[in-house]
Amino acid sequence: MRIVSRWRSRAHRVGEQWSTWHEEWGVERDLERVLAGTQPVIVGPWLSEVGYEVLYWVPFLRWIAAAYRIPEERLIVLSRGGTASWYQGIASRYVEVFDYATASELSDRVAAGTLKQRDVSEFDRGLVRRAVEGLGLDPDVSVLHPSLMFRWFAPFWSGKETLGFAERHTRYTRVTPPAATLPVQLPDEYAAVKLYAARSLPDEPAVRTQLRALVHGLSEWLPVVQLETGLGLDDHADYDLGMNERVVSLSGRLDVRTNLAVQTQVISGARLFLGTCGGLAWLAPLLGVATVPVLADASFLHAHLHLARRVYGRTGAGSFSPVDLHGLTIAGLTAGRGLGVGDGQRSF
Repeated sequence: MRIVSRWRSRAHRVGEQWSTWHEEWGVERDLERVLAGTQPVIVGPWLSEVGYEVLYWVPFLRWIAAAYRIPEERLIVLSRGGTASWYQGIASRYVEVFDYATASELSDRVAAGTLKQRDVSEFDRGLVRRAVEGLGLDPDVSVLHPSLMFRWFAPFWSGKETLGFAERHTRYTRVTPPAATLPVQLPDEYAAVKLYAARSLPDEPAVRTQLRALVHGLSEWLPVVQLETGLGLDDHADYDLGMNERVVSLSGRLDVRTNLAVQTQVISGARLFLGTCGGLAWLAPLLGVATVPVLADASFLHAHLHLARRVYGRTGAGSFSPVDLHGLTIAGLTAGRGLGVGDGQRSF
């Protein structure tokens, strides 16, 4: 009976592997159809979370351009918030989504729970049509939609593919910050902070206590610039951690068309980035900034963390040092006060 059970188990694993390969081959065929010929290709529209864009979408596109020898002139990126600098070296043109959509339209998508682009929606199709008309392109232009990326990496996120699979299909480089106009005067030295509620950092009393202590302790060492936007363009609410004279907030001072460009510029000039593990915490190391991602639940982050730790070291990125608040809470500890400048204990 044990022999029969082992063979059944092996047959099941082989069946799962075959199903995974079959899905991967299907995605690859779809990608090849999109890239066939010499006509321009609309890349996007990207409307999903910043984290997936930085950690997977942009490196995936860089791999595609190299593997399929696609010249920059063929690719036209359609994204939002002024993220053109993230795509440097991939596409010849960047088209701003907010030239063809309103902030309320994107907020409605968030409210409807359709943030991740696992399928091509009518809203996506409408954006592409408007952009194609605005650019004077052929209506039958090819579209490389983010759903291909979500399908491509689904086996890696579910544990059916290895880290090597993700590494083979991505290319990471340092990000050059944009020359964005900043809405506030920044201190000569500062820490950039972006803390919001997420599955990795749930909005709970113990978590809020730890975060207030972290930001307060950090502000004793460096002035803090909080990257709150107040725009409601994603499904994450920023933590209200209070303010003091050493904390500056960007909330209410950002334009939707350039909000991510400004945040990228602010992070690039920071001595340190402290933020929820996700989103801009994946971008900050690629800007060469020492990064402290904060989490309290790593249950769905393992694949992302594993990949990030591997690739940042190969790109000359800033340090990436996650902090798990769950351990502090279990131990009955609270994040302490800053060590202070000049004590010789800060090496980044």
